[in-house]
Amino acid sequence: MRHGGQILIDQLKIQGVERVFCVPGESYLAALDGLYDSGIDTVIGRQEGGVAMMAEAHGKLTGAPGIAFVTRGPGATNASAGVHVASQDSTPMILFIGQVASDQKDREAFQEIDYGQMFGSIAKWVAQIDRTDRIVEYVSRAFHIAQSGRPGPVVLALPEDMLSAVSEVGDAPKARGAVPAASGVAAVEIAARLQAAEKPLVIVGGGVWSAQAAADLARFATRFELPVGTAFRRQDYFDNQHSHYAGDVGIGINPALAAKVKQADVILALGTRLGEITSSGYSLFDIPNPQQRLIHVYPDATELGRIYRADQAVACSPIDMVRALAELEPDTPLCDSTWRQGFHQAYRAWSAPQHSVGAVKMEQIIGHVNEVLPKTAILTNGAGNYAAWLHRYFDYKTYGSQLAPTSGSMGYGLPAAVAAKLTHRNREVICFAGDGCFQMTMQEFGTAAQYGANIVVIISNNGIYGTIRMHQEQHYPGRVSGTVMHNPQFAALAQSYGGHGEVVRQTDDFPAAFERARTSNLPAIIELITDPRALSPRLNLP
Repeated sequence: MRHGGQILIDQLKIQGVERVFCVPGESYLAALDGLYDSGIDTVIGRQEGGVAMMAEAHGKLTGAPGIAFVTRGPGATNASAGVHVASQDSTPMILFIGQVASDQKDREAFQEIDYGQMFGSIAKWVAQIDRTDRIVEYVSRAFHIAQSGRPGPVVLALPEDMLSAVSEVGDAPKARGAVPAASGVAAVEIAARLQAAEKPLVIVGGGVWSAQAAADLARFATRFELPVGTAFRRQDYFDNQHSHYAGDVGIGINPALAAKVKQADVILALGTRLGEITSSGYSLFDIPNPQQRLIHVYPDATELGRIYRADQAVACSPIDMVRALAELEPDTPLCDSTWRQGFHQAYRAWSAPQHSVGAVKMEQIIGHVNEVLPKTAILTNGAGNYAAWLHRYFDYKTYGSQLAPTSGSMGYGLPAAVAAKLTHRNREVICFAGDGCFQMTMQEFGTAAQYGANIVVIISNNGIYGTIRMHQEQHYPGRVSGTVMHNPQFAALAQSYGGHGEVVRQTDDFPAAFERARTSNLPAIIELITDPRALSPRLNLP
């Protein structure tokens, strides 16, 4: 006989869960009791939004569902931010939420919420476990759903009386996500279409990828003389220094790359939905019939044909498909490589530093970080114009080196960095944040300090919400409204937690400060005092 909390935690152990993220709540005390001597590392965060983002980042890094526990009501509403990231980023994740006792259901009891209505549009499956003897069934199903097809988040509500009740139920084996396998015939057809093209292009993205897939894609692209672009915030899916790299097809796209995407005659969309950001607001491809001949490989058949009609649509794992493609050889001589070379030349020209105003120049900061960090370093960021410098000037060299929300969620970078460091203690983890972005979740710096996660956070402090200010200047020039902030001393915040903190006011002072932060063996903050006139790599205010 086990109580429900123990049964639940035992299922997590069977599924291979080694770490969970939570903010404790009285609504799931039995689950906390189950964790007590489970051997599962329990990371206590400061706010449920940060905890959910940590779980999402863990899922991104490992490919296995990230696990978060939060309490009912306010805990669930806070955690919804991380569920939304997991949904749009196609990340496997399971959120467990405490719930009111079963005999109080539908009375609007204290902190009661109908989670099916609340999470229904952003989770793959939302359910409530009302019987202790069905915990095993529900948890097994949750792990299958989170990892099958297009990965994503699952939400399970846990009534407190169900968790505290006992049952003799047995356990279920480890779940295996189901994804349609790649067809060798389809791979041959794809290769033939690309080789017959005069102006082919591969765009890789989505939530299903691996280091081996990146290596396989490099083999295939080299063998078939294919340029490869990466979808928004999937820049680590292909070595940016590879001669076949075309750049990132996302926000602030290189105009030369955008023009070439439109000029291409065949596009292989490998694992990416070609969503709003990757398609530049649905402007790069006509809807529903693109001018380019489209080959669309995606792990979920319901996505194929949803927006764009493909000449060849294949529902399968992009990892399997690129493995099959990498085994093929061109059956005719390759055409002139001028088309492919033009992409990388345009990328290199675009990534050459452009002058920004102010004493601290972000293009030089990113350039230095790019030069001195090992290729295994993990860089995280949230949302804001500060990230435009990172995306444009940093070369991502290995898979798993970029953690950033395709959902565009502010506050993501810090909790993602904490999760990354706890997962990979031997790798450097650098978080880039804006002053507004950092303050969305800055309390999670305390989590980093508590668990000895010696991350380095580089904050661009310009005292404004830079992205919104940029749009204001474009649409309502000179009418500044609602975008100015009064900020704390961020370096002092690090010091208050026992970490390392420095302020940089001149670009030349950054290299030494960065080295001190990296070698301090403490969670660190480097506060860059940046000029609010430097709104983006392409826009400086007078």
